Amino acid sequence: MASTGQRIALPGRAAVWLGWAFVERQTNLWKRYWAWELVWLVYGVVNTLAITFIAKQVDQAGLAGGQSVSSLVLFLLLGTLVWAYLSAVLDDVSLVVTWERWEGTIEHTLMAPVPRWVHLMGMAVFGVLHAVVRTLLIFAIALPFFSVELGQANWLAAALVIAVGSVSVAGLGILAGVLPLIYPERGTQMSFMLQALILLVSGVYYSVDVLPAWLRIFSVVSPATYILNGIRGAIIDGKGPADLAGNLLTLALFGAVLVPGGIAVFGMAERWAKKTGQLKRQG
Repeated sequence: MASTGQRIALPGRAAVWLGWAFVERQTNLWKRYWAWELVWLVYGVVNTLAITFIAKQVDQAGLAGGQSVSSLVLFLLLGTLVWAYLSAVLDDVSLVVTWERWEGTIEHTLMAPVPRWVHLMGMAVFGVLHAVVRTLLIFAIALPFFSVELGQANWLAAALVIAVGSVSVAGLGILAGVLPLIYPERGTQMSFMLQALILLVSGVYYSVDVLPAWLRIFSVVSPATYILNGIRGAIIDGKGPADLAGNLLTLALFGAVLVPGGIAVFGMAERWAKKTGQLKRQG
């Protein structure tokens, strides 16, 4: 069996296995903290139901009816599910340093002879897989509560939007992960504030058209906006990949910038943290 140094020197297969090791580690932590996972699953289900039931209230109040209510139900249901997915990815990736501090392994992990991009990509892959499992469970539990028409949905296009969009969200998560690294006392809180801003401007529960003009500017630079538009277009309107080419291209550009940019910024922040003794600090 090759030594650690020899494995790192191998460009392809070794990098994949090293990255997968972080997926396995996070999976084991997920199993250890299963009670917290149950808490977040219940929270996700309740949030999905609570938001989507707004459409039912609109119907009972006589503010709308028929197809308008059905469309609103599906609009809100998709928004809550997509946000459950995006927030799960952002949590897992942006808390990469926070996890290490919680477990007391930050010095071991960040001083290990593993390329940082391999470490971060492994965490991103786990975040995506974890988010898929949790979101599918939320969807399966919440769907029986509502009557929605999915016959027109283009699932291939929706999956393509998620696949391409997940890269840009992972890059955003890596950038957010820099905050706990350089601000041990308040970095985690700052990363959650970034999530709150994305939630506000991306049209999760409403169209971005209702936002004030100065807030709408931020929606343009949020990958979540294009993911939500693409998913809703594919499932509500039945749009195919060709129809969503603009969204897919924009998300691909976001990913091409955010992932390498996030890794580069994380590397600079890591070197600074090591020089200034920030790694071990808990706050």
